[in-house]
Amino acid sequence: MRSSFLLESPCDEQHIHGFNPQSWLQVERGKLPKSSYSPSSIESLIKIAEPPVVPLYKPLDYVEVLSRIHEELEQCALSERPGLYLIQSQVFQGLGEAKLRQRSLHSAWHCATTVHEKVVFGAWLRYEKRGEDIISDVLASCRKCCREFGPFDVASEMPVGDFEIIGSCGMGPCSQVSCTVTFQIRDGKVACDRCKIAGLSIPFYSMLNGPFTESQRDLVDLSENGISLEGMRAVSEFSCTYSLEDLPLEILLEILVFANTFCCDKLKDACDRKLASFVSSRQDAVELMALAFEENAPALATSCLQVFLQELPDCLTDELVVSLFLSATEQQQCIMVGQASFVLYCLLSEVAMNIDPRTEATVCLSEKLTQLAVTPTQKQIAFHQLGCIRLLRKEYNEAELQFSIAFSAGHVYSIAGLARVAGIKGKKILAYEKLSSVITSSIPLGWMYMERSLYSEGDKKLADLEKATELDPTLTYPYMYRAASLMRKKDARLALEEINRLLGFKLALECLELRICLFLALEDYKSAICDIHAILTLSPEYRMLEGRVAASKIGTLLGAHVEKWNTAECWLQLYERWSSVDDIGSLSVIYRMLESDATKGVLYFRQSLLLLRLNCPEAAMRSLQLARQHAATEHERLVYEGWLLYDTGHCEEALQKAEDSISIQRSFEAFFLKAYVLADSGVDPSYSATVISLLEDALKCPSDRLRKGQVSIVVNTHDS
Repeated sequence: MRSSFLLESPCDEQHIHGFNPQSWLQVERGKLPKSSYSPSSIESLIKIAEPPVVPLYKPLDYVEVLSRIHEELEQCALSERPGLYLIQSQVFQGLGEAKLRQRSLHSAWHCATTVHEKVVFGAWLRYEKRGEDIISDVLASCRKCCREFGPFDVASEMPVGDFEIIGSCGMGPCSQVSCTVTFQIRDGKVACDRCKIAGLSIPFYSMLNGPFTESQRDLVDLSENGISLEGMRAVSEFSCTYSLEDLPLEILLEILVFANTFCCDKLKDACDRKLASFVSSRQDAVELMALAFEENAPALATSCLQVFLQELPDCLTDELVVSLFLSATEQQQCIMVGQASFVLYCLLSEVAMNIDPRTEATVCLSEKLTQLAVTPTQKQIAFHQLGCIRLLRKEYNEAELQFSIAFSAGHVYSIAGLARVAGIKGKKILAYEKLSSVITSSIPLGWMYMERSLYSEGDKKLADLEKATELDPTLTYPYMYRAASLMRKKDARLALEEINRLLGFKLALECLELRICLFLALEDYKSAICDIHAILTLSPEYRMLEGRVAASKIGTLLGAHVEKWNTAECWLQLYERWSSVDDIGSLSVIYRMLESDATKGVLYFRQSLLLLRLNCPEAAMRSLQLARQHAATEHERLVYEGWLLYDTGHCEEALQKAEDSISIQRSFEAFFLKAYVLADSGVDPSYSATVISLLEDALKCPSDRLRKGQVSIVVNTHDS
């Protein structure tokens, strides 16, 4: 959510204002006169954007909230667990813990007590795991499917109703008239068992056995009731067998309306379940959802919903689908998704934000979510999210209202939104006071001081930023602001030291970009291109300078200023940087090696290891997939497939891949993979000895020695 919520649309590179890297580098390369470049343009390199107010649930004390949720999960009714797991997933999302978030959603899906929760949480997990599509063939080789949370038979999962059979054939007026009643339908007739038909509903019982003229007739005209001869024959058959045969869609639709008209609940339920199997495409779902709403057909409506959700995010670009979600009344929501409306619109609003947070559809879906929020936590999540969307759309009065409601419900982080609106309106003192009040009245956190720094200047601002870093060293803005300030004071060495403080433990693209700009200003092109390579490894389409220039273009221009390395020099550089734990430098070396004809499978694998070490799982997954595509041997490919399976949570299949690889050739990486997966997934204490044995086997195999050091340490520590 975060990346798509914050990205601006890139503008054409022909319309760059201020610093132009291309013309600047042409000056440096002697292709333009020095007068073409002004040192004052460096200022445009080090512009620091304000930190965003993110649309995430951010409680004051994550530990306390997670602890409370854990206690409630142990004590609550089974039906309440999915909702608690949803809140838990929102907490993990605020922490940036994607795997833990998925685990919470999986727990919600696993303990869902209704078919509606199963449909929504299943679709949510499928949406979260859409990155696994790239390994669908790997999963297929293990007889698994990447769409494990795919569609299921809704009708069979819907609870069976307790439908009363009305009347009795051996009693009442029914025994005084003919046992057969014939229904006239235009030019045709259908003979039915009077008591069986009467037993379908109270209206039929009253009509055929009560004080109505039809009770004394053998022929009843139903020509004006919208049922065909074929449909009435099916109704007659159902009255005797209580089952519907396979019928065309049109006939089932007739029967559904007929059953509703005459209150035949058992017939309606059977028809509803039959209709659910006819929903196979988005167009079907759009057409049938309206009928499901009109005729109160929950199985049909839920099947339509499932089709929509299985096509996320694409279905939210369909105006007809969005219109259905937005126009659904409270009663229609109940038909479609039971009591899981908040869960559904929580998913829909999140997906819509990922597509484009500024659209009217995103606003309306988020508004729906606020209407469905009941508990204080739900209100905090929904109203803060809507406030962020309004803020991004520059609808400041509306944003202020939403943030106020979220703050009143207990979401203290929403004060950042309130302060931001006040600052935009020119009320900086008010914004400063709002944050000061929160700092003094609650647990002081790093983001509070960072936000307050936006509304002060000079030493006061720097003091708040230092306090923010002290309380939360992971916040990037304070480092970037201090580095930029030092650079403006022409103290490049201290500026680099400042930004390196953060990059030493957290790889943030915006910080890498700032360091590149610092290197460019210092004319240290070798270091600059090293960081460019790291950025391009993480995000090949990354654009610098507020999205105006492709990082790849700057890399190309800088390439002329950097010496070329041969293969041997590249490997020496990689060994040196790997040994000194210079991960960004190692990424750059691998990037340069991949541009040559070197063995790419091993290089992409090394790249994936670095990316995992730098906590960049999505980029690591891409590299692993490339490693698999460029594998030189079968046993090597099996190892890469094993890591792909392990990283996506398929541990048993990963172990099998490792064993398959070892059966072909004993290798360091295959033994290491097996040991790693076993250590992570095994709960039996005896696994420890097995893991050490596997690592010892790994050390006996040939390797490029880049990773043997860590294995040796583990084995030696165990032996000692």
